[in-house]
Amino acid sequence: MQAVELIRKKRDGGVLSTEEIDWFIAGYTRGEIPDYQVASWLMAVCWRGMDARETRDLTLAMVHSGAQLRINEVVAPVIDKHSTGGVGDKVTLAVAPLAAACGISVGKMSGRGLGHTGGTIDKLESIQGFRSELTSDEFVRVLESEGLVLAGQSAELAPADGKMYALRNVTGTVESIPLIAASIMSKKLAIGCSHLLLDVKFGGGAFMKTVERARELAQTMVDIGRLAGMHTVAALTSMEQPLGRAVGNALEMAEAIAILRGEGPEDVSELCYHEVAELLLMTGVVSTQEVAQERVREAVRNGAGVAKLAAVIAAQGGDPRQIEEPELLPRAPYRAILNAPRDGYISAIDAEAIGLASMHLGAGRFKKGDPIDHSTGLVLQAKVGDHLRSGEPLVEVHARDHAEAEALFAALLACYQWSDDSVTTGPLIHEIIHP
Repeated sequence: MQAVELIRKKRDGGVLSTEEIDWFIAGYTRGEIPDYQVASWLMAVCWRGMDARETRDLTLAMVHSGAQLRINEVVAPVIDKHSTGGVGDKVTLAVAPLAAACGISVGKMSGRGLGHTGGTIDKLESIQGFRSELTSDEFVRVLESEGLVLAGQSAELAPADGKMYALRNVTGTVESIPLIAASIMSKKLAIGCSHLLLDVKFGGGAFMKTVERARELAQTMVDIGRLAGMHTVAALTSMEQPLGRAVGNALEMAEAIAILRGEGPEDVSELCYHEVAELLLMTGVVSTQEVAQERVREAVRNGAGVAKLAAVIAAQGGDPRQIEEPELLPRAPYRAILNAPRDGYISAIDAEAIGLASMHLGAGRFKKGDPIDHSTGLVLQAKVGDHLRSGEPLVEVHARDHAEAEALFAALLACYQWSDDSVTTGPLIHEIIHP
């Protein structure tokens, strides 16, 4: 076989065989197929798509490109929670330790930021000394000792996806349902959790702009999970505006800690608590929604969620004091307040543009290998439905200097729409898809 033949075949709308997909992914993993050919193939997939069989084969080829942990044979039940990403989405940072504090083992392998959305690992690496790159043995050891592990993509597990994930981010090939589904599910299957809760975002700040596309992606992943024997449930959740108030790595880390303490913004807090309750029900730890919700509330009240996060941070080489005292997290040297330009209700916020603005501050990557400034970002002082008077705080900008902050003001103002009449927002959770 030749890589260019498979590029042409997919470009022209052909269907790739199992053997062709296996050969292509194995060749890329071994370094025999260069990035530029894989980038071309990814664009062809974005354009032409893949059918259900091709998507399943791509997922399994990525799984088989490296080791498989099968941690459900070591700790059972063991769950994972994954979000498809959005602006201000720090849900995993709160859900994983809170679920572990409620008695469920959580084996989490996360990625870095894609496009305008932040990555869980980038946020965790705001913490001094935190090590996300774990060997398979270290992954299992931390999971067994803490009941929770928060790892990045390793060279051992689904290495083909690790290489392809970084390439997609800088080649305009992120927004493809087969590629997203295969990327997410290959990591989950390589780890071998028994249960998986997917948070599939839709709206302006998500990769899936419509609920119909989000439903298609969610159903694709639920089907892959079912065929692989992993109990998979998907929640469709709204990303029409940034989630919570913080956008940026250390800022979102601090907000996740606030959620664990019961002090976070109402929207993202309620979503986190709901997802932990869903995991308790999925795994049979509790039998009713009421009991699940009370279990979550108690873990927030008694500080068990924060304690669990601090413990796993320490186990992975990080400084737990930055969890106990989030004011010790990286802080940008310059802060500026952008004020409301008029009286009125905020009727809409362009979440994707907010995400791009945070990238310009250094909180994200425009090309492969770009460094991240963990201290920079934005803190929204008001959300959709809030009423402000002209001159009241709208956004707090955390930047490296005065010029960098001021340069963003016009772009940030363009992110907001205003109304003279009151505005209501819809529910964050739109639908739950069960296997």
